[in-house]
Amino acid sequence: MAKIVYIAHPVGEDVGKNIKSILKILREIHLSGLDVVPFAPYLTALQYLNDHVPEERKLGMSVNRLFFEKKIIDELWLAGPAISKGMEEEIRLSLAKGIPIKCYNPGLEPELKKLIETSR
Repeated sequence: MAKIVYIAHPVGEDVGKNIKSILKILREIHLSGLDVVPFAPYLTALQYLNDHVPEERKLGMSVNRLFFEKKIIDELWLAGPAISKGMEEEIRLSLAKGIPIKCYNPGLEPELKKLIETSR
């Protein structure tokens, strides 16, 4: 059975550019032949919530937390050029719930290792 993989990627700053990047990564993964279903629920929220409005960003992040708390996802994959504050929260949630974390972008490995060490 296919794994449901939550794709974590920075959103803030240039939201439009980041959405394009996320969609490209989702497509790559989905067409890769791997037995995974890439999942980025925050893309839906970005269609009706403004990431630059703190209250709306907070609301969107609270919805994302549910996917971790209910363990709907099998793995967290880190993508994009850097680990954002939102991704740090997703990493902490994964660690707390025992959800495996992988780096889709291998360049994020050192940053992930530091976060894991400081979360202990």
